Amino acid sequence: MEKLYWLDQIKLQDRAKVGDKAFYLSRIMQRGYPVIPGFVVGAEVLQQFLETLNSSESLVADLPHSSLYLDVSNWRQLQQVAGRLRQEIITATVPAPWVSKMLTAAREWETDHLILRPTVMVPNTTKALGNISGLLESVFCPCNSEAIAIGLKRTWSQLFRARSLLYWQRAGTDLQKVNFAVLVQPVRNAIASGLFHANTSGWEITATWGLGVAIANGEVLPDVYYIQPETGQLIEQQLGSKILAYRVDNTAAKDDLQSLPQSLLTSDNACLVAYLLEETKQKQYALPEEYLQQVIVLGNQLLSELGNNFYLEWTLSQVNPIPKLYLTQVSAPQSAIPNVQIIKGLGAARGRVTAHAYVIGNGQSKPEQLPQGVILVAKAITPDWLQILQNVGGIITEKGGLTSHAAILARELGIPAVVSATDVTALIQPGERLLVDGDRGEVSRVREDITSESTVPRELNHSSFEESSSPPNSKGWESQKPRFSWTSPQAIIATQLLLNISQPSLIEQVQSLPVDGVGLLRSELMMLGILEGQHPNSWLADNRQAELLELWTEQIMQFACGFAPRPVLYRSLDWRSHELPSFPAQHQSSSQAVLGDRGIFSYLLNPAVFELELAALANVQKAGYSNVNLLLPFVRSVEEFSLCRQKVEQAGLTQIPQFQLWIMAEVPSVLFLLPEYVKAGVAGISIGTNDLTQLLLGVDREQEQLARRFNELHPAVMGAIAQLIEMSKNAGIPCAICGQAPVIYPEIIDRLVQWGITAISVEPEAVERTYHAIARAEQRLILEAARRQLKGG
Repeated sequence: MEKLYWLDQIKLQDRAKVGDKAFYLSRIMQRGYPVIPGFVVGAEVLQQFLETLNSSESLVADLPHSSLYLDVSNWRQLQQVAGRLRQEIITATVPAPWVSKMLTAAREWETDHLILRPTVMVPNTTKALGNISGLLESVFCPCNSEAIAIGLKRTWSQLFRARSLLYWQRAGTDLQKVNFAVLVQPVRNAIASGLFHANTSGWEITATWGLGVAIANGEVLPDVYYIQPETGQLIEQQLGSKILAYRVDNTAAKDDLQSLPQSLLTSDNACLVAYLLEETKQKQYALPEEYLQQVIVLGNQLLSELGNNFYLEWTLSQVNPIPKLYLTQVSAPQSAIPNVQIIKGLGAARGRVTAHAYVIGNGQSKPEQLPQGVILVAKAITPDWLQILQNVGGIITEKGGLTSHAAILARELGIPAVVSATDVTALIQPGERLLVDGDRGEVSRVREDITSESTVPRELNHSSFEESSSPPNSKGWESQKPRFSWTSPQAIIATQLLLNISQPSLIEQVQSLPVDGVGLLRSELMMLGILEGQHPNSWLADNRQAELLELWTEQIMQFACGFAPRPVLYRSLDWRSHELPSFPAQHQSSSQAVLGDRGIFSYLLNPAVFELELAALANVQKAGYSNVNLLLPFVRSVEEFSLCRQKVEQAGLTQIPQFQLWIMAEVPSVLFLLPEYVKAGVAGISIGTNDLTQLLLGVDREQEQLARRFNELHPAVMGAIAQLIEMSKNAGIPCAICGQAPVIYPEIIDRLVQWGITAISVEPEAVERTYHAIARAEQRLILEAARRQLKGG
């Protein structure tokens, strides 16, 4: 380690060595803005460290010179390799002169604690890294030689996590090309910390007590201040929900602090302490008025540096005698960085499409219709957008994760989609020609071919097509992947492969797919096409029961007929009213309810709609179709199920011997009650991994702050799935899985097959790769069994 790069001395040519985070902080620090001092351990130091590893593991020994090509779809291999690499780094020794140099530099700050922050750059590329905060996290440590060495190794080792290896390989970036540096700064306890988001429509400042860790972890709902950019005036403020805060563990006054148990100290951040806020502080705004004004002034000054769209992180440090405001991170949107033409997000639905952008920005509501073939760019999408999505070429949203409504709808419709693309509605101009790559999670600007002629107007915006919906010609919409492609299977599979579907218009397209039936007919999405924007209760109130019953019956019958004699598992209505903003307000519950009146509980509160739904199913049976079974959603208790079963029997559905009544296994109580459910008449279960994950892990899948923590691969979720499969086998009932986990993480299919899953249900666009994944998993099981038999013989 020849040198440390001090923030106030970093030059343009140092960017590749210090990474983007440190580089941009150094730029504004050198222009006089308040930035906490710091130095950078350059990217070359990690390379030198890896070359010193004396390991018998060939993979580790060759790491500095290897591109580390892995089969990231092989979940076991990925976890094993990542574990080996991280273990080798953690157990290795950092050269004493390196640690001594860092400690000497850090002592200039007279601080007790340090923060080590990953700062990354991939040189010689125009690709933007996007938000990688979920991959790489800051490490806190005491300011002593032993802690610095451990902290540095823990920071470096994050590059070799399984999720990090997966990200870089799917991003098409060789690990050798990732310049990974570490920014070291002193840590002082903070009065408050937060974020500053600026765009053309307004400024938003968020704040919480203490260090900013609570916001980064999604453990608080911060206070929010809405600012008018032109005047700097406070338009509105909202008090958040702030129960805890973070500080570094020193001798700071604790009069108003009640520390949490030591179990809340993290192993990587042993000097970081979470503490409960007193009730009086919870009810106070975290950012005092005078410092709010300082944040606003700073934001206004940075307009000239960064343009109208940028993002800041700030902290109000406890510096005696007067607290001081510092900037801890600065980032501008990709369009503010020269030559960057790619916007990163999460690839939510596979495929690539080139078309013109149709942008729906702040304050604009859902349009009545969309031009055919455009790429829809929006903040977020709710289920009631379904009908206008039928003919779009691609979807891009700012919010939502891989299990958001935008992602699920795009996968069912076979539309390439990218979600969680930060500030995309501000970055993309209406009418821009874009390439959406749903495989890589990228949105690229495409130069217009001046020789081509397209009927798509350049002024594509929310009002351009209010009175016209004429489709563009083929030059305006170039899809590079058929929606539902299939090649003849090479192997027969024993595990049932089923479809998740809701749109009758797709039946003809998917009938020839090698599936055993429909594993999830989403009734709420199916019904959106016939409800005319009205809640079913409105139809009943207007005495239109007979009309609605006829339409409902016709919808279900299309699926029964289209897939007969293959079974169709019809899930009864399950929607949260705040997901359907177009419905009349009088039929919605609180928009703040995360769960709303979910599942069969709503049937007991308002049985009329459920009884009409059962009547529609009974009509389908009377028409001669015996292949439709009923799947009850979000079942909380055996008593609820039993009451619903009584209504099913009263509707006459159980008179046909083939009829089966299933439940969704998504509320964690099913892990304890499944035997009782079976006794009460449950004929099968279908695991809904989306809700099961958010309820087990305590996160809201629609809240982008928590999206990186919403992960079906979590040991608790995988353990729950394994337990449900085993309990179903013991009870003698089938167990399917219809959540998004097998689509998003196909590597778990191996384990599902090994555990004995009965059926896997996926969207049409995932059928081919899921079929092959099941075939490979079954072949491996057969080979393993044969080898065991040979050894035994």
